[in-house]
Parts: sequence; C-alpha cells; structure tokens
Amino acid sequence: MERGSPYIELTLAVDEPIEVSEFVAAFTSVAAEYSRFSKSKGDQGNDATLFVSEVKQGSVVAQLIPMLPLLTGTIEGMSAVITAEDFVRRYGGRLGAYLQPGGRAPDASRSELKDFSEQVAAIASHPGSNIEIAAIEVKDGQRKVKAAFKFNTSEARQIQDRVAEHRRELDRIESNDHERVLMVFTQSNTKSSPLGRRSGELVTVEKISRKPLALVYASQLAEERIKHEITVEPDNVFKRGFVVDLNVDERGGKPVAYSVTNVHQVIDLPED
Repeated sequence: MERGSPYIELTLAVDEPIEVSEFVAAFTSVAAEYSRFSKSKGDQGNDATLFVSEVKQGSVVAQLIPMLPLLTGTIEGMSAVITAEDFVRRYGGRLGAYLQPGGRAPDASRSELKDFSEQVAAIASHPGSNIEIAAIEVKDGQRKVKAAFKFNTSEARQIQDRVAEHRRELDRIESNDHERVLMVFTQSNTKSSPLGRRSGELVTVEKISRKPLALVYASQLAEERIKHEITVEPDNVFKRGFVVDLNVDERGGKPVAYSVTNVHQVIDLPED
C-alpha cells in the first residue's frame, strides 16, 4: 500500500456475526487513541487514516496509516517507525492496566475511557474471539512486527468492568463535598473491603466533625494508597494525616461516614 510503511494493524477475530456499531467502534477507538497520542507528542499536524484492508470469514483486518513523510532510510522514516511502535506499546500498557485488580490509567479522560470500553466491546460480547493491535514496518518488501498486544474475551470483559469502575470513580470525584481536608485515623483495618461499603475503619476530619466516623473507600486508587501506609507501618498510621477529597454520607441530616475519593498527600502529624 502506498505510504503504508510503517502502519498500525488491528485484527478483529470473531467467529459469529457482530453488531455494526461494535464493529465500527473497535476500529475507530484505536484511531481516536492514536490522535491523542500524536497530540501528546506535540505532533498537532500529524493525523492518521484508517483503511479496512481485508475481510474474510472469522476476521477483519484494518490498517491505521500515520500521515507522515515516509521515506525508507531517512530520519523522517525512522521517526515514523518509532512513533507507531511507541504508540502500540503505550496503548497496550494503558489497556492492560485494567487487567490488574485496581489497575488504572491514572490520567485517562472520560472520552478515553469510553474508547477503551468500545475498543474491546465486540470481543467481550463474543466468546472465543480476540483482538490484536500491532505496529508493522515494511522494508524491502518484508513485513516485520515491531510491537503488538492481544486480548481475548475473558481479558476484554475484565477491561470493560474495570473501565466502568474507573468511570464511576470519576463521577464521585467530580461531586466532592470537600477537597484537600485533613483526615486522621482512630481505628484501622488491614483487610480490604468492597468499594462503596464501610471498611471497618474510623477517622476524624476536624474541619467537619470531631467525632470519629466510618470510612468508605469510593476509589480503588485511594484505598491502595491508604492501605499501603497501614500495612507497611501499621503503628504509624495514627501518627500520620491524610490530605484527601471526600464526600460526607449523612443520615437524618447528620454525618455518619466519609467516602474518600482521592488522596493528595500523607504527612507526619506533630507530636503532642
């Protein structure tokens, strides 16, 4: 293909019919992510075009062609190869983060999370299918895979579930009642608890109330940060303060729990 070296190749392998919307979303999502990647590198003028290059029973292959000056052996050509390879490695890492419990792409926007979900939607809803994205370099007529990642149905469902979790966290964070307040533990617990439920821990936030109240983790990242402090040095958690964003859960107009959405900083408290 003219100007087709290097390029990003997406292969969608599904053995049964899929909805047109899922089919289209799988391919346009990678193009949207490439556009973000390009802009993050300051390449405002560099875009990419998506071509469906092959359709056969059980699979569809598309090629995302970066619109760069591609001259084999030139500095510009080598830069394009590196860009395609870097993109695939970065994108695989960002999607792959959601395969780990509590994993997040920490700076992901709402629109990017939507694309993450749509990227794997077709695979998640069709057992036995998979999606592969690869950076391809063609040199002297030879096709070489520079970087690649692949997800199957089970992995795609994990990604979808954790991306949805991340989106809910953003909803809670955007509706914070209080930002950057000091929270101090009066009772800790090393065990993890489901998001949105009381953790068995008690904390005080003097700006709101001197009474110890139940702690609820509204964010996986916030829980991981706090639990790290508790488990690494459990005796010192009471000597530390946590600068957090939170919502106040009320009952009958009175505060009964704090739902923590974000941890900004952990500080040492002054000794009495």
